[in-house]
Amino acid sequence: MSQPWRILVVDDEPDLEPLVLQRMRRHIRSGKYEFEFAGNGLEALEKLRADDSIDLVLSDINMPQMDGLTLLSQLGSLNQDLRAVIISAYGDMGNIRTAMNRGAFDFVTKPVDFDDLQITIERTVEHLRQWREATASRDKLVTLQNELDIATNVQQSILPSDFPATAMYEINANMVPARNVGGDFYDYVGVPEDRMFATVADVSDKGIPAALFMMSSRTALKGAAIGTGSPREALIEANRVLQADNPTFMFVTVIMAVYDPHSGEITYSSAGHDPPVVVRADGSAEQLPATGGIALGIAPEEIFTANLSEQTISLGPGETLILYTDGVSEAMNADDEEFGLARLLELFVGSPPQNADAAMTAIFNAVHEFAGEAPASDDITCLALHRNAS
Repeated sequence: MSQPWRILVVDDEPDLEPLVLQRMRRHIRSGKYEFEFAGNGLEALEKLRADDSIDLVLSDINMPQMDGLTLLSQLGSLNQDLRAVIISAYGDMGNIRTAMNRGAFDFVTKPVDFDDLQITIERTVEHLRQWREATASRDKLVTLQNELDIATNVQQSILPSDFPATAMYEINANMVPARNVGGDFYDYVGVPEDRMFATVADVSDKGIPAALFMMSSRTALKGAAIGTGSPREALIEANRVLQADNPTFMFVTVIMAVYDPHSGEITYSSAGHDPPVVVRADGSAEQLPATGGIALGIAPEEIFTANLSEQTISLGPGETLILYTDGVSEAMNADDEEFGLARLLELFVGSPPQNADAAMTAIFNAVHEFAGEAPASDDITCLALHRNAS
């Protein structure tokens, strides 16, 4: 049996320890997780210095003696292979940005949803496991291909794999990199009033540099979505974070939409990305109006904001919203012919998708059949949001 993941919870709330032990009891009993507790940053540092087997630090921000942000700044000096997850007040983008800059891997918001906390912990320890495997294997690798295979696993572990499926709507998504690791990504995150943010993005360049910038971009966009509620405002906030610290001048195009399942309204905004496509209940399809926008990471805030707008449409019962990267529309066959937007729009004529999974399957099958044996020149990424008919 493998050793449990050891998690240090740092919080000055006395009720948190019994609550964590109660809600995580099954994982504790099964030997998956083992928890330690500290009441503030100073106490946490003492425990970390005395015990180098702790894997993950889950810390509140506001605490006496030493707060969570100060603790984060101290973790690097311990020279430990740690990951940190911060607990922040809802919408506290200033502290979230500071936490990410000081090395936090992810964050959760208060009041803590233990289902979301469990998913965040699982994603963090899986990333840590992959990273440790890569580190342990470094001296044994004989080709660059081995390293890229590990990087692929690390990247895939970050992308969501459990998709929402409710009585009102479904989401499904996939990313197939052109190389071992890619610059495309997708994500989704729930916000108040049952609304759901969905994002598809395409980082400039490919390979390891793009994959690293992809991770930073994903975190910035997720935090901005939670902290704003508007796609336009979320893109402005994410651009502020990425543009402030971008010495390589990489950029990422993004299409972001927020869906209200009660009204069927979708509000979307684009940062230099292709507009979404809507597949109607009869199988006809159309590309939605563009919203302007410049790719994230390169333009100062005033220029970026001036060029950005958002649109709102209504998604009817049985209709599907498609967010995609240009790896779909620009996929090429052996004759150097592009798949093209027209083929995407005609794909569902006479056979509208009945759910998000069916839409995704049809798109990827069509692109792969069109491309045949021609090598992929770009990552292929797509996300489908389907409003159920009943």
